Amino acid sequence: MPEIARSPEDEALVSSLVGQYLAQRSLIRNYLNSLDSFISGAIGDDGPLAALVHSVKYRMKDPVHLRAKLFRKMDEERAKGNQFPIDNGNFFLSVNDLGGYRILHLHTGQGVEIHRVLLGIFEQASFDLHEPPYANIWDDEARKFYADLGIRPEFNPRMYSSVHYVIRARSTNVVTLEVQVRTLADEIWGEIDHKINYPEAHPSVACSEQIRVLARVASSCSRLVDSIMVSHAEYDSRPPTEPLASADERS
Repeated sequence: MPEIARSPEDEALVSSLVGQYLAQRSLIRNYLNSLDSFISGAIGDDGPLAALVHSVKYRMKDPVHLRAKLFRKMDEERAKGNQFPIDNGNFFLSVNDLGGYRILHLHTGQGVEIHRVLLGIFEQASFDLHEPPYANIWDDEARKFYADLGIRPEFNPRMYSSVHYVIRARSTNVVTLEVQVRTLADEIWGEIDHKINYPEAHPSVACSEQIRVLARVASSCSRLVDSIMVSHAEYDSRPPTEPLASADERS
């Protein structure tokens, strides 16, 4: 897509914000590494996340993508008649995904214990919740599940399913990180969508429609895995049955 002509003032502001990020990138990476050490410890051996988490991944924001995101946010706010809310004074509190951490697991039911353990890890690692956790959802069944956990459900028309925690380092440095928790099936959708639609939405109608179908397939896959795990647990909870007597024993 051709880039929109920007005023010198807008260019200067966004360049200054990206420059702030680049200047603090090493610091943010250090906090991200610190968080990873605590989560990895909980995953290893007999840790509280060992049987719950499939894998983790984390990354620093690409400066080119950050620039595109800031201009996109600027355009969205002005289209609503609002002022662009991000400036040099609130940048690190307003943009929370400069350092991102992702936790992948198999089925939705694991999210209950993962949520509990994560809150404890944030406390141990000296992070506070910068805002209440929320879950991007698009179906009513998920809405009730997350609401019962105390996680705010937010409808996402892109059919994007993921739990988000925005945490802030408990220090004089203003650093926030974003932690996402999602199933492996939802990760498939997320990776394809990111490849096609980030940092700018792809103009192809066909791609857009197929991404929406993939979201439904991923959600159905997660729901099927949930059902399999419930059936498995129910079967294993049954009392043992007496073995059938052999013909010799019956005679």
